[in-house]
Amino acid sequence: MIDIQTEQRHRWRAMSLLAMTQFVVILDITIVNIALPTIKTSLGFNQADLQWVVDAYLLTFGGFLLLGGRAADLFGRRRVFMTGLALFGIASLACGLATTSGELIAARVVQGLGGALLSPAALSLVAVIFPEGAARNKAMGIWGAVAGAGGATGVVLGGILTNGPGWQWVFWVNVPFTLGGVLIAPLFLAKRSGAGARGQFDLLGAITVTLGLTALIYGLVELSELGIGSGRVLIALAAAVVLLAAFGVVETRAGHPLVPFRIFKIRSASSANVTMLIFAAGVVAMSFFVTLYLQQVLHYSPVQAGLSFLPMACGQIIFSNVASKLIGKLGVLRLLLLGLTFSTLGFAWFSLVSANGSFLVNVLGPAVVLSAGGGFTIVGVIVAAVSGVPEQESGLAGGLINMSQQVGGAVGLAVLSAVATWRTTAVAAGATPNAVALTDGFRLGFAVAAVLTALAGVAAWLMLRSVFRQPAPVVEPAVDQEAALPAS
Repeated sequence: MIDIQTEQRHRWRAMSLLAMTQFVVILDITIVNIALPTIKTSLGFNQADLQWVVDAYLLTFGGFLLLGGRAADLFGRRRVFMTGLALFGIASLACGLATTSGELIAARVVQGLGGALLSPAALSLVAVIFPEGAARNKAMGIWGAVAGAGGATGVVLGGILTNGPGWQWVFWVNVPFTLGGVLIAPLFLAKRSGAGARGQFDLLGAITVTLGLTALIYGLVELSELGIGSGRVLIALAAAVVLLAAFGVVETRAGHPLVPFRIFKIRSASSANVTMLIFAAGVVAMSFFVTLYLQQVLHYSPVQAGLSFLPMACGQIIFSNVASKLIGKLGVLRLLLLGLTFSTLGFAWFSLVSANGSFLVNVLGPAVVLSAGGGFTIVGVIVAAVSGVPEQESGLAGGLINMSQQVGGAVGLAVLSAVATWRTTAVAAGATPNAVALTDGFRLGFAVAAVLTALAGVAAWLMLRSVFRQPAPVVEPAVDQEAALPAS
């Protein structure tokens, strides 16, 4: 009989690897932003193409998430996880070695593909290694902490590395973690926990959904840049509608569908994805607005602006860990509603920013409140996303929740940026100082985010009240010990 302490130690060693890789994937979404001006000068980007350093990663990451999640279920979670990790590490090395704009954008495409493979595979491994109950709640608390802190830490670290050793290190910082992770994964992850389910691969479904999601995210990204009247935007969004509709038809007729639609009948998973979609919309826009407010209104340097996100990053880590302890007492629904309430209050507080404000008065307080909301919400959402999902579809569940986060962020940035720009333009037309006009736009964007988050809370309550009536159990469940141990 395997000693229970040894078995638990192996599980948490595996968790440390999975959490580290998720942190790196999320970190890479924001770490590049502050380095963009330096990259532009170094590689000779023109202004129109510079945004593709960010968008190329987001497109392939968001577009291939469902494919990556289902591939983990069918071909083996550990195998797909390690493949994604290797791709991500090699592409990160190539990004830093790029000498032209084309080379960097191509490497970012591969980097996004690696992230789309490893992120849902990692989350499905967590769901398999830790059964529902106290152990999984604690693991999801850690997952939520690193996911939330990764984005905020990226802004801080990006400024430090760009102004220190150079912009190349915003990519090279990933290399020892990812390639090192490939080497230790066989020691930390069990073969059985990474086993795939039997079934044929739905190639036509994979092609239509990947192209459809890529077109959707591309259209939303360009919408924030060019506006709804752009022909490029309209073509991309129309293509997304056609391709995703075709995907729906393909899946209803496929013998082994890429996305079995029965997963949407699991109310906890459906509600979690709706909540994540709305919550991510507000959070991504908030990060964008706060960065601009600090630099364009308060005139902070890039490093100062990056360091201003430290309280949020630290708060996210602290409150995610608190959430993993509270979930056993409060239950998933109450924790989720508490998180969305704090998030709504944080966005509402941000909507009071002043053109004559300061970090201490206008940023620190709402940032801490929002970090509490984010910590509670992310843990609640991720636990709900995998609750009741069959083990053979846990990779798909991981891909869906990650996809909801990416699509929600793209939608939120496009729509809320358009709202803020409209307000800024209207105010500036009256000969108002630029800082005041900008701030008025940010305030309206934050206010809309607060309303959307409040609506997400109402939707979560309506959809989950019959699912999570009681708090989650606090008793440590029995574990399949063989699945928790590494390969010998």
